Amino acid sequence: MEKRNTMPILANILVTASENEVQLIGTDLEVGLKTHFPAQIDEAGTITISGKKLFEIVRSLAGDKDVIFNESDNLVMEISSGESQFKVLCLPKEDYPQVPEPRFEKKIVLPLEKIKDMIERVYFAITQEQRYYLNGALMILKDKSVELVSTDGHRLVYTAMTLDDLNVESEISRIISKKTLSELRKFEDKTLEFDLDENNLFFRVGNRTLISRIIEGKFPNYEAVIPQDNTAVMIVFREEMTDAIRRVSLLSTERSKGIKLSISKGQISLFSSNPEIGEARDKVNAEYEGAELEIGFNSQYLLDFLTTAKAEKIRIELKDENSAVLMKPDGEDEIQYQYVLMPMKI
Repeated sequence: MEKRNTMPILANILVTASENEVQLIGTDLEVGLKTHFPAQIDEAGTITISGKKLFEIVRSLAGDKDVIFNESDNLVMEISSGESQFKVLCLPKEDYPQVPEPRFEKKIVLPLEKIKDMIERVYFAITQEQRYYLNGALMILKDKSVELVSTDGHRLVYTAMTLDDLNVESEISRIISKKTLSELRKFEDKTLEFDLDENNLFFRVGNRTLISRIIEGKFPNYEAVIPQDNTAVMIVFREEMTDAIRRVSLLSTERSKGIKLSISKGQISLFSSNPEIGEARDKVNAEYEGAELEIGFNSQYLLDFLTTAKAEKIRIELKDENSAVLMKPDGEDEIQYQYVLMPMKI
């Protein structure tokens, strides 16, 4: 539902009672949600009612009593349960925007928990800006594999997973909005059904269907961004590196959050300074045999990756102080996870 009320009707949900079930629909014209549940229906009908008030009323009622809904002739929904009674003003169903109806004919079924893991890894690098094609993640469905990519122009996240049961006739590549991904993270079940038409993406989990308008525009060529010739390799313990970055970043400047890494054989020296506060230094051990190198990064950008990666060790591939680094878990994982980060001047 639309909270900002650019159109009053978008604060409402469309309630349809038919035979033995009730269907609820909410939308903000970009993302919509449909669900249904069994109910005892005395008379079929459709009306729109404030989603916020309906939720608050039902939540306030005692859980051991039936809730009765009755639409009167003057666009008023009467809600009663035990001694509690409410009358809520409604809006006509004719004013409610049409929500696309999916068919789910492609028979594409994905493992929900693994998809949520992939979303978790790309979510932090999705931005909200005028380049609307960056306001979501690129999902690529191929035969036997799924990929998810996000970027904000400063960093890029790539995830991929092999799915032996996934059969896709031709490659599907679409940008999914950040809001849709946020809703998908809340779903709980074993499987996620997927479908699409020219303008919309459809995701079904159990009795709920999420409808998302496709973000138009050309997503950046992510394959060209992932470094292929970073020959200097450094391996660090993830938790040790994470803790050191957190400590040193305490005295980094508020705006840039910049820290400097001085990399030499067997260790990394971390440094930050703020003219108004002071400076901080720390050291961690690292497996590294390359030439000495000093390179700066936004500390939060480093932490975003390190806190979502679950591996014990992290592999960092470098070229020089001006080129993007490639970070990934060291060792095999069911979900391929790569993080490209541009350095910054310190």
